[in-house]
Amino acid sequence: MSSVRGVVFDLDGTIVDNMSLHADAFLEFTRRHGLPPLDEAMRARIDGKRNRDIFPILFGRDLPAADLRRFSHEKESLYRKLSQGRLRPLRGLPRLLALLERRGIPCAIATSAPAENVPHTLGEIGLVSHFPRVVRSDSVPRGKPHPDVFLAAADLLGVPPVECLAFEDAPIGVVAARAAGMSCVAVATTFPAEAFAEHGAAPDAVVSDFDAYLAGPGRWLLEEAGAWEA
Repeated sequence: MSSVRGVVFDLDGTIVDNMSLHADAFLEFTRRHGLPPLDEAMRARIDGKRNRDIFPILFGRDLPAADLRRFSHEKESLYRKLSQGRLRPLRGLPRLLALLERRGIPCAIATSAPAENVPHTLGEIGLVSHFPRVVRSDSVPRGKPHPDVFLAAADLLGVPPVECLAFEDAPIGVVAARAAGMSCVAVATTFPAEAFAEHGAAPDAVVSDFDAYLAGPGRWLLEEAGAWEA
């Protein structure tokens, strides 16, 4: 993997294990609106998508823009309230970021999260300054599983997509990263390893967290001057 010149991270479920809090927010949202709670099949359909793509699926019909904005604000406000003071970087992430910085490999975030959630989540885990480059799916023509947000992130990094490595927690996100031409490592915080193949995703590797990545497929990052970091 020494050919990697840029790294693109998804946000929710990837750099922070917070999808259970999003699930709790959706549970309250669906209760309020008389919708069935989300099962695993529905989660696989919507996780990683933009809110404007999610809510028509949940309600089973097209929705006017005003309703999309209202539902998004309601659900994401629930998430921000639930997650306040409860978020931590995924294990191994600070070490990985330090190694990438040491090697001069720039990073970006490619996320389907709405604008208000990005500074909230990065602020809660103390990593705002580590991610000055953020591309949101609502700023590109198509959301995940289309590659647009990853292509925009690569462009922001100034690195060809084929020389970028992506980290994703959702099958939809893996499909998007691979469609952009990137290598992709799946982080199994939200879905078990076998779920990626079941939903048509083909990551290069599946890891439990970033410590596991550095101990396995990411060990190339530890190589310096012919020696391994202890």
